[in-house]
Amino acid sequence: MKKVLALVIAGMIGSVAPAAFAADAAVKTVAAVHQEKAELSGKAIQVSGKVVKVNNGIMGRNFVHVRDGSGDQATNNLIVTSKDTAVVGDEVVVTGNVKLDRDFGSGYMYPLLVEDASIAKK
Repeated sequence: MKKVLALVIAGMIGSVAPAAFAADAAVKTVAAVHQEKAELSGKAIQVSGKVVKVNNGIMGRNFVHVRDGSGDQATNNLIVTSKDTAVVGDEVVVTGNVKLDRDFGSGYMYPLLVEDASIAKK
């Protein structure tokens, strides 16, 4: 009986973990993520914006580019990696972890990424 109860409790905790992740994520603009990237490194963030480019199935993940109208040419685009995907033109809410200087090898180096993200249509 104790083992069954422990499994039920563990299942309940596991089922609320994504909600806790989203609740702990700092809501930011694309430009703010660029400006505060050092402070945000390793932390969960949430960004809303429009999908402007999608590359699916690259190295086992999807690369989704999101813009929200903030920033200049150097800081107006946020690259997100996810198992989720979207279509160019979708309005989305992205929640994921900020990673800096991510090197995938073969010349694929990203100074700023939001990784392991969930992507939800607005």
